[in-house]
Parts: sequence; C-alpha cells; structure tokens
Amino acid sequence: MHVPDQFLTDPTSATTAAVAGTAVVAAALRARRDRAGGPHPALVGATTAAVFGLQMLNYPVGAGTSGHLMGGALAAALLGPAWGLLAVSVVLVVQAVAFADGGLTALGTSTLLMAVVGTLVGWAVARGVVGVARRRAHDPDVRVLGPVAAAAGGAAGVVAAAAAFVGLYAVGGTVAVPLGVLAGQMLGVHLLIGLGEAVLTGAVVAVVVAVRPQVAALTARGGRPARTGALLPAGLLTGVAGLAAVALSAVASAAPDGLEATAARTGFAGAARDHALAGLPLADYGEAGGLAVGVAGAIGVVVCLVVAVALAGAVARPRVVAVGR
Repeated sequence: MHVPDQFLTDPTSATTAAVAGTAVVAAALRARRDRAGGPHPALVGATTAAVFGLQMLNYPVGAGTSGHLMGGALAAALLGPAWGLLAVSVVLVVQAVAFADGGLTALGTSTLLMAVVGTLVGWAVARGVVGVARRRAHDPDVRVLGPVAAAAGGAAGVVAAAAAFVGLYAVGGTVAVPLGVLAGQMLGVHLLIGLGEAVLTGAVVAVVVAVRPQVAALTARGGRPARTGALLPAGLLTGVAGLAAVALSAVASAAPDGLEATAARTGFAGAARDHALAGLPLADYGEAGGLAVGVAGAIGVVVCLVVAVALAGAVARPRVVAVGR
C-alpha cells in the first residue's frame, strides 16, 4: 500500500507525516528505554531485510490485481511493536528514496498506514489471540500458537490499513469519488490481500519459532525476546530475504496492487504525480525486469539490513554522561 504523491491533498499529507513522525519518534524512545530487553540487533536487521524482500513478491488476488506483504504484523511478532514499527519504517524510506516506490510527499501516509496502523493493529490482534489461548490452555504449544496468532494479526493489519486509507481519502482525497464505492473496492480487495499476508506472516514466524521460540517477541516469556540464540533465526530470515528479493521476485505478479487497482476502478489513478526520483537507476526495482530486478532486490536487502543493524546498535548503545570536575 505504497501511496503515490497527490492521491491526497498537501495539507492531508503534511498531517499524516506529522502523525507518522510522532509515532516513529515514540517507538524509538520506547525501544531506547527497553534496550536491555530488546531484540538482538542482528534479528532487527534480518527482520527488516525479510520485510523488504517479501514485499517484492506480488501475488495475484483477482483479475488484474495483486497484493504484497505489508509486514507490520510480521515485524511486530518477531521484534515487538516498537521495533516492528521502526523496521517497517526503514523499509519504506529505503523503498521511497532508492527505488521510487511510494511518493516522497506521501511517505508519511505510507508510513502511517503500513508501519503504524499495520504494525500496531497486527500486534494487538496477535497478542489478543495469544492471551485467549493461554487463558483456555495452561501451556499451549507456542510453535503452533505463535504462527497462528501472527497470521491473524497480519490479516487484521491489512484490513485496518485499508480502512484507514478510505478515511484519509474521505478527508483529503484530490479527486471526488463515491466513498461507498471506494470503501467497497478498497476493503474487498484488501480482505483477499490480507489472506496472503496471513499465510506469509504465519510461515515466516513458524520458521523462527521452530528453532528459537524465545527470541520472538510474540512467543517470548513476558514479551521480552531473548538475545541468546538469535543468530540462527537471523541467518534464516536473511536467507528468506535473499531468496524472495533475488530469486522469486522475477516471477512475482506484474498486476497493479490493491491500491493501484482500486484507484483505477474508482477514477482517481490519474491524480498520481510522477515520482521525483523516477530517473534513478534502481527506480521501480529495475524496470527492464529479469536480472535487473534481482540486482535491485539484493541491493535493497543489503541496505535494509545494514541500516537496521546500525539503528539497533545506536539505540542499544549505553548513554555516556559527562561528569564535570
């Protein structure tokens, strides 16, 4: 759900940027406060890279329409809500700046929908499922419960983000369209996309909890992921990221995603402004397709991995307090 520039008015985009920015700062401060019990930096980097890679796998959800992972529920299940929000935000910034994917003035809107709404709703639903299961069973198998709960969160996060876009468009859409038609189209297609999100989210979480359930925030005791043993799942997630971005992206669906298809069907697709960085070599992940897509994917995975690890290291670094003599 990468929003192009000019789907929403400038004041609306500025407001979403302010709200999203506030949420990102709050998440960073929360991660800073919890740095002693936060996820391992390698897991933060690998999860961020995996979200980037899996977002390149557009899957068909209907005639002429595709969907792709948003990743908020996945990142939250592995890292917790604060780091999950930050991880998806890193992905969105890299995509907008390096790959011209999602508008620059609309970056705040994309971040609000995917990183804030998608992550927080996904986490709330997943934690709710875990809580209900633990009340009904004394010691449920987290290797089953974790993926199921994360999958439910993934589906819910997608639908919530779609509903949030409809609300934003009702307030600040640049082209007048029937809001009932917009809501029906947007929610209908994203219900289907949410099913794909659930499958991908549940599958990736299942891989992690099968080898180290204690490192995933959703299945860790007390919601505090262990750092010990995080390197193996981090390596597996990096492998998932590379496989998705470098190899499988070449066979991903080329059909427009849910937002693009909805815009075309309801009459506001023409409002989109050309991306300011559309002339960059990596724009649209290598428009020529084939090998260029794989190369772009590999670059994106590495950049997301490095940036996220550096961010996690900076947040986890103890404060140095100068003492005057």
